[in-house]
Amino acid sequence: MIKEVALGVLMAALVFAATQGYDITPFIVLGGAAFLIYYMTEGRGRRFEMLGGSQDLDVVSNITFADVGGQEVAKRELVEALDFIRYRDKVKRMGIRPLKGILLVGPPGTGKTLMAKAAASYTDSVFLATSGSQFVEMYAGVGAQRIRSLFAKARSLAEKLGKQAAVIFIDEIEVLGGKRGKHSSHLEYDQTLNQLLVEMDGMNTDDKVSILVVGATNRPDLLDSALLRPGRFDRVVRVDLPDREGRLQILKIHMRSKPLADDVNLEELARDTFGFSGAHLESLANEAAILAMRRNKDDIGREELQESIDKVMMGEKLQRRPSEEELRRIAYHEVGHALVGEYVQPGSVMAVSITSRGQALGYTRQAPVDERYLYTREEILGQIAICLGGAVAEEIALGSRSTGAMGDFERAIELAKQMVFGGLSHLGIVSKEDLPPRELHEAVDRILKETEKSVLNCLNQERRVLEHVAQLLIREERIDGTDFRKMLQESRKSA
Repeated sequence: MIKEVALGVLMAALVFAATQGYDITPFIVLGGAAFLIYYMTEGRGRRFEMLGGSQDLDVVSNITFADVGGQEVAKRELVEALDFIRYRDKVKRMGIRPLKGILLVGPPGTGKTLMAKAAASYTDSVFLATSGSQFVEMYAGVGAQRIRSLFAKARSLAEKLGKQAAVIFIDEIEVLGGKRGKHSSHLEYDQTLNQLLVEMDGMNTDDKVSILVVGATNRPDLLDSALLRPGRFDRVVRVDLPDREGRLQILKIHMRSKPLADDVNLEELARDTFGFSGAHLESLANEAAILAMRRNKDDIGREELQESIDKVMMGEKLQRRPSEEELRRIAYHEVGHALVGEYVQPGSVMAVSITSRGQALGYTRQAPVDERYLYTREEILGQIAICLGGAVAEEIALGSRSTGAMGDFERAIELAKQMVFGGLSHLGIVSKEDLPPRELHEAVDRILKETEKSVLNCLNQERRVLEHVAQLLIREERIDGTDFRKMLQESRKSA
């Protein structure tokens, strides 16, 4: 109120001076410059403070570790670190230095934000969330001022709500915590990081409010070493993609409020969603519910869930429809992938479709029977064979190949290079840096040609099945993996 009155009096004085014939241009210029300086420093910083207030953030988290599925190892590591904050008096009595920061590292969508909220709930702390990009501006000093404001707000909110601790969650922390010296023409990044380091160094056991900084990133290699040293981010917790059991837990969490039909098997669904993150699984559950509602169904069935898997992986169905000739070629191509996939790893094909989604005109969805972390030479050769199956099937059935196999070839080449660099080719153990490009090309070419011959023999033996399933796929547009295996067994019996 005082500022508004003062501004009004100043404006009235300027108007009066102008009516008396005085030149007020210098005052206008000085006033504009003062406003600009205020806007760049105080004004923008206060706007950030307002966005960090309780109106826009859940300062008290209701998320618990029971709401986070599929991350048992990460949760166990995090809880162990949080106990140092939860039992503050005992820690202080034992002379233990409090943890100041925990870094969550993992791919997007794996639940890092949820785990930070659960950490706040577990320690009965105030929770403030922000992103690294909010701290960096083109104006010098703004990022550092925002860091100070964030820590001050955490302390004031904790005192206001009667809490003894606060959790500050910084997503995309690599933006403000990147290695110093990279931005030679712009030191704002370095000033912001320096202020964060100063704030973290200022924490101690005697503080009225304990503050824990939880950072999240999927690029830990970009972080400055000073941020990762002991005494700042003391713990680095890996939050990886969930395995099958983890996906099952996540699906149970997201499906508990949704009506499921009797034909839904969550264990089967967890197997079919290999490589899905927690965010993917939440989207899957939501898309299946939307699809069931669109079809006026009272519950979510297996059909809706399977179609939602395709949508989450590949995107929405496209309106465009290939010509009959193209559709026939796509069908042979996808059945070729599926036949080789079943030959290499029986039971792995989940669905075969010629429905256009995203950038794909058709697709064969596979899930491994057993999730693996190490692969043998034979297993990689099998994956290369699956990649080549589509193009070889086109050539057998139609006499020529098409550009639709370009993505398959790129994947096959990458797999062949993995074999070479992994010491699984005829070259034996090699140095990736010292291997001449010509030798690498010859080794990759040899692997691809030998695999192509075996794929050609396999599909020639299954020529009858290839024709039968391709014609059915053109009519049905999509064949479930179970139905595909039944047709494969029937065709082989009648042959």
